[in-house]
Amino acid sequence: MEYAIGIDLGGSSVKAVAITPEGEILQRVNEEFDGGEKLGFAGAIKEVFKGIQEKQGSPAISCGVAAPGLASKDQFSIAHMPGRLHGLEGLNWTEFLGTKSPVSNDAHAALLGEAWLGAARGMEDVIMLTLGTGVGGAAIVDGRLLQGHIGRAGHLGHNCLNMDAPKDVTGIPGSIEYFIGNWNIQERTGGRFPTTHALVDAFTRGDPFATHVWINSVRALAATVATYINVLDPEAVIIGGGVARAGKALFDSLEEALRPIEWQPGGYKVKLVPAQLGEFAGAIGSAKKGLQERAG
Repeated sequence: MEYAIGIDLGGSSVKAVAITPEGEILQRVNEEFDGGEKLGFAGAIKEVFKGIQEKQGSPAISCGVAAPGLASKDQFSIAHMPGRLHGLEGLNWTEFLGTKSPVSNDAHAALLGEAWLGAARGMEDVIMLTLGTGVGGAAIVDGRLLQGHIGRAGHLGHNCLNMDAPKDVTGIPGSIEYFIGNWNIQERTGGRFPTTHALVDAFTRGDPFATHVWINSVRALAATVATYINVLDPEAVIIGGGVARAGKALFDSLEEALRPIEWQPGGYKVKLVPAQLGEFAGAIGSAKKGLQERAG
């Protein structure tokens, strides 16, 4: 059976799939690596790549790799990823793996996966926000994934909601990452909650302080979504990432906060849709990218 390999590099683990061109998933792999080991992530990817082919009993017909950072114009490597995963910048994955392996930004790949097999199937205009430690994003407009001049397009977590708030990793002050990212949850709650999940649990129990913090975070998210609706005019907004597992506590609150500020010509309301593919969305999307490159 012909199959493709899709690989998604995270901060401490490699997720991968073997998948047919028709979208049947044959194998899933989640392999952790030591982030402190030099090029530990690269060794883990090579082992995963080799192990999948051994288990499937034949070489893959294509491969794609997703990773944090900006993909190079030639799609052979990640051109810019400061601060972590040292050695990732400039690493040519086609040479390293010995087979053509186009490289995508991880959020771009996640939306490609959702557009192929998940919540964005059949949509020509859709944006995706992934809520986790930070906020990732991607956009498909007129059926094409937005990448931009140097790959920055779709970084929807780096908007500006407050010019006087602290800057995020891109230098933007007061982005949605500051208001809903898990990275600063202890700071935003005065040390009362160690994670966003703990905050949401307290919110669902009716804790007044947790309710104030959570609703403020969701209002910031609604303002972000409304802004991108006006800029990109999507059919739907896909919400994924670990924070999205809050379910009704997120989506009901977001619906309530968004609708009064959403521009609704003719009464049209943009759909708010939870992502469907979970932690393997990026791997599935990178496999799709590899198949597209193979097809020309």
